Amino acid sequence: MATRMSPRPSRRRWSAVLTVERARPEGIRSRPNAWWLAVGTVCFGAFMGQLDASIVTLTYGSLRTEFHTSLAAVEWVSLAYLITLVALLIPAGRLADAHGRKLLYLYGFAVFTLASAACGLAPSLGVLVGFRVVQAAGAALMQANSVALVTTSAPPERMRTALGVQAAAQALGLALGPTVGGVLVSTLGWRWVFGVNVPVGLVALVAGHYLVPRTRGRTRVVGFDWRGLSLLAVATTSVLLGVSAASGLPVPSWGVAVLFALAAVAGWGFVRRQRRAAAPLLDLALLRGRAVAFGLTGALSGYLVLFGPLVLVPVVLMARGTSALTAGTVLTALPAGFALAATGGDRLLPRSLADRRRCLAGAGVFALAMAAVLVVPLTIAWLVPVLALAGLGLGTFTPANNTMIMRAIPARASGTGGGLVNMTRGLGTALGVALVTLALHLAGGGGGQAGARWASAILVAASAVAVASAWLSPGGEPEGVRETL
Repeated sequence: MATRMSPRPSRRRWSAVLTVERARPEGIRSRPNAWWLAVGTVCFGAFMGQLDASIVTLTYGSLRTEFHTSLAAVEWVSLAYLITLVALLIPAGRLADAHGRKLLYLYGFAVFTLASAACGLAPSLGVLVGFRVVQAAGAALMQANSVALVTTSAPPERMRTALGVQAAAQALGLALGPTVGGVLVSTLGWRWVFGVNVPVGLVALVAGHYLVPRTRGRTRVVGFDWRGLSLLAVATTSVLLGVSAASGLPVPSWGVAVLFALAAVAGWGFVRRQRRAAAPLLDLALLRGRAVAFGLTGALSGYLVLFGPLVLVPVVLMARGTSALTAGTVLTALPAGFALAATGGDRLLPRSLADRRRCLAGAGVFALAMAAVLVVPLTIAWLVPVLALAGLGLGTFTPANNTMIMRAIPARASGTGGGLVNMTRGLGTALGVALVTLALHLAGGGGGQAGARWASAILVAASAVAVASAWLSPGGEPEGVRETL
């Protein structure tokens, strides 16, 4: 009697394809510059994420017109993405430390690319926001691993340079976002703002498969802290929803108070849970070092300052009759300055200059630029040089600040550390969007002078926090992250 062949070998092959990290080809792995190829590939994700973040703000006007809704409702196209991203970055980093950073990084690209295509086809604002949540889940898998892949691929003495290149790729995405967004919205329409992610994602998937190294050191996972994840999600969602509700959503004042109270309770519950859980989502010991604690505070403030103008400037200029294309071109000055400083900082500044001093110098420059926004006329002639100066300061501050954080985190937890850095970036980004929108709403909405000044005052305060965090950070240079290619 003929025997029936078992399907198990085929299933195992497919399981291996989907769950096992593939090694790079020997010809690539043995090259002296193999680490640069890995860093360059990770920059695809950095570029793609920031292109998406900056390009979306140019769609606000078109979305309000097409879906007949308010600015506070439309901003959830950004906030839903950012809330999901913030909530998932730490668990994504922890899972990557256990199961492989390359594997989860590539899965993140696949999800992000497919969700981007779906966003471009969304028939309503609610559906668009829903697909943005899926897109953010893919972005969390990408971004939680991006910093870890860079720091574990680059030689320790080149870590700051590698992180500077990654920051420059982010800045390039930010720089192209407003211009590309302005062109697409003015010509093809807002849907193509999301469609532009698809070809970049496909190229990055192929490059990542061949050029990114496998994970060598992994952390054993004995369980997953679902309760901690829920508390973190409730805390971040509640605080951002509270700020957004105060910005013009039809929510009564007592509802806003309840949201902020819920955020405080959930945040307290999350910290308590992490202290007692057998397998905590976040090892709180990582936050006890001054380099990590003050570094994360500075990162949050820096990204708030970076993204706040991306909302403020288009609203102010377009309220005065400026086209979306012109507003986007003006905005390019900020990320262009960022990219210039992030890539050229190591060449122009003395190599002996410690990261803490670089942070102080950069934070001082962008604090000065934000203070100038309070007093100069908000015209194109003034905004371009002021935004460029802010970008130069942020581009000096960010790579040095991220280097201080990652050098203070052990290699076995680099995915979790990268998740922390990117969670802080996402939270700073979300607060930049929400607080600027709140300031404009409280001053009567639109892009009036009063609202712009209140928004600028928030950015000045965030800059002062960044300066203080750099000043209080330890002056020493801890050992770097180690991992063999």
